[in-house]
Amino acid sequence: MIKVAYSDIFKYDVPERHRFPMQKYPMIAARLLAEGTLTQANFFAPQRLSEDEILTTHTQRYWQHLKQQTLPAKDARAIGFEMTPRLVERERVIAHGTYECALFAKQFGVALNIAGGTHHAFADHGEGFCVFNDVAVASNLLLARGQATQILTVDLDVHQGNGTAHLMANEPRVFTFSMHGAKNYPFRKQASDLDIDLPNETGDEAYLAILMETLPRLIAKVKPDMLFYQSAVDVLATDKLGKLALTRDGCAKRDAFVFSQAKAHGIPVAVVMGGGYSENIDDVVEAHCNTFRMAKRLYE
Repeated sequence: MIKVAYSDIFKYDVPERHRFPMQKYPMIAARLLAEGTLTQANFFAPQRLSEDEILTTHTQRYWQHLKQQTLPAKDARAIGFEMTPRLVERERVIAHGTYECALFAKQFGVALNIAGGTHHAFADHGEGFCVFNDVAVASNLLLARGQATQILTVDLDVHQGNGTAHLMANEPRVFTFSMHGAKNYPFRKQASDLDIDLPNETGDEAYLAILMETLPRLIAKVKPDMLFYQSAVDVLATDKLGKLALTRDGCAKRDAFVFSQAKAHGIPVAVVMGGGYSENIDDVVEAHCNTFRMAKRLYE
C-alpha cells in the first residue's frame, strides 16, 4: 500500500503574500481522494520532530531562536515566511513526515510526503521558504538508528539543493545529486556530490536524456539502500520562477523513470514535493498529482 504523509497542519493559513506556495497541499490531497487515486487508508498524519531530532542537523542557537520566536528579522526575511509558533510546529510535522515516509518506503517500496523538500535550510539558518531541512534530518535519523547505510538524494527541483549539499558535504553515507537550472536561485550554489546545471529553456527531450544517462550510473556507483526523491514541478515551462521548459508529460516521464529505477534495484524511495510556482495553480496541482498517480501505477 502506498502511504502518504498529510495533516491538517499542512493547510496552515499564512498571510496572503505567502499563500501561493503553500495553498497547493490541501488541493493535492483533495484531488487525489476525489478521483479515487488514494483513499483515506493511504494517508497518515505524521508526528513532529523532537528537539533531539532537530539537533541531529540544526544548531542549538537556530533552534532556540525558532522555539522562542526570537529569530532576527534579517534571518526571517531570508526564509520568506512570517515567523509564528504555528509555522514552526507545521515545519516540525512536515519534516518528521519525510522521515516516516522513509520508514514506510522500507515496508512498501515507496511513500510520499504531500509537502517537504525543504532543501534550502542550512544547519544554522533557513532560506527560500525552508525552515528545517527535512531530507537531511531524515537521513541523519536513518543513519543514526541503523535504518539505512547508504542514501542517495535525487533532487530534481529547478533550484539547487544548496542546504542539503552543505549539510551532507562531510557525510560519505549520503550522496547528493542535484539537477537544476544553472541561472536560478540560489545564485551562490553549494557543491553537491554531483551537480548538473541546466541551461534556460531545457525541455523534455534533453532533460530526460540527461536523467536517463545519469541515474542508473549513480545507483550502480552509490549502491543505496534508501533514495530520497525531490519531485518538484517548478521545472514546468509554465513556472514563473523556473526558466526550464518541461511539459506535464515530461514531468510524469521523469517520475516514472526515477520510480522504475528504484523499484528495479529494490531501493525504497521516499518522495518529497519541493517547489511549484506556475501562475495557474491547477498546473502545479495536476503535475504533483501525476507523481502520486505514477507511484500507484508502478507500486500497487
